[in-house]
Amino acid sequence: MSVVLHTNKLSKAFFGVPAVQDVSISVEAGQILGLVGQNGAGKSTLMNLIGGVVHADSGTMSLHGQPYQPRNPADAFRAGIAFIHQELNLFTNLSIAENIFIESFPTQRRGPFRLIDRSAVHQRTEALLAQVGLALPPNLTIDRISPGERQLVEIAKALHIDASLFILDEPTTSLTNRETERLFALMKQLQAQGKALIYISHILNDVLALADSIAVMRDGQLITQEPVQNFDVGRMISLMVGRSIDHLYPERTSQPSSEILLDVQGVTADGIVKDIALRVHQGEIVGLFGLMGSGRTELARILFGVDGFESGQVILDKRRFTVSVPRESIRSGVAFVTENRREEGLLMDISIHENVALVALPQFCHTPLQIVDQDAAYSSVRQTLNALQLKSGDIRKQPVRSLSGGNQQKVVIAKWLLSKPKLFIMDEPTRGIDVEAKFEIYTIMDQLAGSGSGILFISSELEELMGMCDRIVVMSRGEIVGEFARQAFDAKAILHAAFREGEALT
Repeated sequence: MSVVLHTNKLSKAFFGVPAVQDVSISVEAGQILGLVGQNGAGKSTLMNLIGGVVHADSGTMSLHGQPYQPRNPADAFRAGIAFIHQELNLFTNLSIAENIFIESFPTQRRGPFRLIDRSAVHQRTEALLAQVGLALPPNLTIDRISPGERQLVEIAKALHIDASLFILDEPTTSLTNRETERLFALMKQLQAQGKALIYISHILNDVLALADSIAVMRDGQLITQEPVQNFDVGRMISLMVGRSIDHLYPERTSQPSSEILLDVQGVTADGIVKDIALRVHQGEIVGLFGLMGSGRTELARILFGVDGFESGQVILDKRRFTVSVPRESIRSGVAFVTENRREEGLLMDISIHENVALVALPQFCHTPLQIVDQDAAYSSVRQTLNALQLKSGDIRKQPVRSLSGGNQQKVVIAKWLLSKPKLFIMDEPTRGIDVEAKFEIYTIMDQLAGSGSGILFISSELEELMGMCDRIVVMSRGEIVGEFARQAFDAKAILHAAFREGEALT
């Protein structure tokens, strides 16, 4: 079989931190390459290099034996590389046909004008949808179809350009079992047609069932690429879990109290989480681990009052806590450091001071007219930021957008510290920040626990949970499937619990 894509010693660093280092992989026509690794292993950066999203610092690529150097995603698309992201690149307000033909519509001449050939668009879309097993009208808008059907529309779009390489990045996280089976059947059809596919997934049984060869990445490096026959789930996990983590984390300076701070009893939200039982003690850091789509963030949103639930109860500090809206959660002493700080945690164009003071403003209103005591607010903000060692200029003038990722995250944490919460819910608090900033965030967490606050720490990085937590709770498909005390932490066992998805889909 001929090699479709080959990368030769590709490397890419961001702000001096290596993301991909000397990676050489190959995928052949009629082959499915499974690409696995923990979050942060470099998989997405490697795919973005192939897809023209970012440019390599060094190394080369070839496509069908010819030099390949995409300047942008459009170049990759025109070269016949279809990138099917976990978060689909479809315009939900446009029709299926419009999404498929958005790069180039067929036209016909009408007098002095050249108009879109609607009949040709309709017929061609029907044929493409039939190829992927979708019996949908071409004029149906994307917002009216399911996530699984949207995945298949993306593939139909790729078939339209006659793509030779399909890259599927975590394509099953929002699919039902039936939709997943349909997707896998289509992948096998594409393989039989001689297409090359790169399949990225955390569901290792599925990788074993689909792939011809498997590439394992860790810390930006390719650990190995071998035939699938050389792997089982245990070996894949062993290769994914690598380096010692002892020196990356501060020593824990306190022990959890026996006092229960948060007691979640049987919380259920239909189709999201089921019968959640979870406790966080005073001074305790509880890790929440699971694959994408396991329900971790959804549970955090429920506990903070962003989303509702149908049954169960939440007890906070020995009192039943009526989770209704975030404002009530804040008043009850709950803080929520959200996963996406830029869109949900910060107002990027206003000053550092205004961002930090935002949640605690009512504390500085001492008159019947509720006028903010600006001097008192500034003094408290300044004191909190000094404690967090924020690196910035004038906090009253400098917009938070100008800060580094690590300092932006400190602003988010400072905002909640100012409200003096009892419980911190922290969703991926170290995502996208460098090693030094991570260490500082971990130190802050240790200090919070030492002061008696409870922390629910959600992370896709198992290493940091093992480095910081007193307990780790594992979720899968909206349920808690395992719990590990610190003295029983074992990376393989925790990953096995998270990967417990039943039999491989074929």
